[in-house]
Amino acid sequence: MKLVYTDEAIADLHRLREFIATHNPTAASRIATELVGKIALLPDFPKMGAPVEMAPVPDSVRDMVFGQYVIRYSVHASAIIVLRVWHELESGR
Repeated sequence: MKLVYTDEAIADLHRLREFIATHNPTAASRIATELVGKIALLPDFPKMGAPVEMAPVPDSVRDMVFGQYVIRYSVHASAIIVLRVWHELESGR
């Protein structure tokens, strides 16, 4: 199964890393690596996240929580699409 990132998800990862780096550059690198590592597991374990109940098709859109971060992705027959990534304290997603 293929893993695809939306432009928004890529921007989210860059934004999170930049924000963390302003406070702790070492942590920024570590957290970014860990997030990408967890996301890489999704093609093998597509249902590891919880269904997003408000989605039009709840089982196809899921949220995986990793530490203080939420990874929203959609499950398709041939691909996992990473939609967004954010810190749990961020609102409006």
